[in-house]
Amino acid sequence: MGTTISGDATAPIEEGPRNAKLQARKEAAVPRGLSSSLPVFAAKAEGSEITDVEGRKYIDFAGGIAVVNTGHLHPKVKAAVQAQLENFSHTCIQVTPYESYIRLAERLNAIVPVRGPAKTVFLTTGAEAVENAVKIARAYTGRPGVIAFSGAFHGRTLLGMALTGKVVPYKVGFGPMPADIYHLPFPVTYHGKEVAQTLDAIETLFKADIDPNRIAAMIIEPVQGEGGFYQAQPELLRGIREICDKYGILMIADEVQTGFARTGKMFAMEHSGVQADLITMAKSLAGGFPLSAVTGSAKIMDAPGPGGLGGTYGGSPLGCAAGNAVLDVIEEEDLCTRANEIGEILVARIKELQRSNTLEGVIGDIRAVGAMVAMELVAGGDADRPDPDLTRALVAKAAEKGLVLLSCGVRANVIRFLCPLTTSHALVNEGMDRLGEALRECVAERAA
Repeated sequence: MGTTISGDATAPIEEGPRNAKLQARKEAAVPRGLSSSLPVFAAKAEGSEITDVEGRKYIDFAGGIAVVNTGHLHPKVKAAVQAQLENFSHTCIQVTPYESYIRLAERLNAIVPVRGPAKTVFLTTGAEAVENAVKIARAYTGRPGVIAFSGAFHGRTLLGMALTGKVVPYKVGFGPMPADIYHLPFPVTYHGKEVAQTLDAIETLFKADIDPNRIAAMIIEPVQGEGGFYQAQPELLRGIREICDKYGILMIADEVQTGFARTGKMFAMEHSGVQADLITMAKSLAGGFPLSAVTGSAKIMDAPGPGGLGGTYGGSPLGCAAGNAVLDVIEEEDLCTRANEIGEILVARIKELQRSNTLEGVIGDIRAVGAMVAMELVAGGDADRPDPDLTRALVAKAAEKGLVLLSCGVRANVIRFLCPLTTSHALVNEGMDRLGEALRECVAERAA
């Protein structure tokens, strides 16, 4: 006897304030742990704009959290996926493989900044890529320990959140955490934390807490994402590389948010000239389709035995078709150059706001690596006085003006800019006009 499922998923939405009605349905049907930045429901997205269910259009400065570097529904990505659907949607690479997986792996092996000949395994999410990178590192070294950094974000799975260097909201109530995970301070000059202190802390850790010969890997984001868009200085990455080489530790670069032209280079590690042993990727790898990857030195990637890596949906045919199209678009449209151009516009416009008399002391720091741009909101120009309330108000006010923004940072006071790299200069400027209006109104309302 079949099971009857109540509710008509295809029923039309009632007329009226559709966003509010859908938000009420979401709160009734979905756990509160899955929160959304804005109670605005997308009906269509194309290029750098999203249209909600009430027909209102928004400039997208979030990009699905850095997922659509090539823009929403890029014609070439869309066409590749449609063509793949004419053939098959799924066979499972572990049962009957397909050429698109191999071709995408070959292309990544040729461009990812890792040491020596490379190999790639595809998975589904960024967290899954991180977990598999740690598995591979442990298999290769025979060691259990992993070092991560404060402010890091590596996912919401059990191991991913253990590696993540931020307690609220990612770790609260979910313990105990896996063993043999160690965190070190991430150097942020704006907050008085220097590279030398971090490198000293690594050696102190080896003296006080764990033998370096028990450490399998150190994992670091070349630019912290959720942590606040703080760049790992080249001297930090070089120092970590040297320490890893000294003790036989593997270096894992988490490029989930920084990869695929976001920082003005294909991968952010290229800015430092440092090569990792393993690199994790996801987000913009497939232009909006679920796909992640671990690429690493071939001898390291081959450490797990047959059956030790994989997953039912890992490296899906649709994701691989999209991934190959994404690499084509990045090259054909020179999105690395576009990223640098967009970053220059964003920084110039933020500096104008920073100098404004009506916004004196509000924007404390501006950070940019290509189009990975952030502004840190503080009180009275004081780095030690974060302003998370203004940050939350700005995200909401910007939405009222048709601009989607994201906040981040351990202190919840950073606005991050992640617009698609295909965004026109005119639309970037229009978005910044709206942001400026929103910020001035937020500050004026607070002062009233």
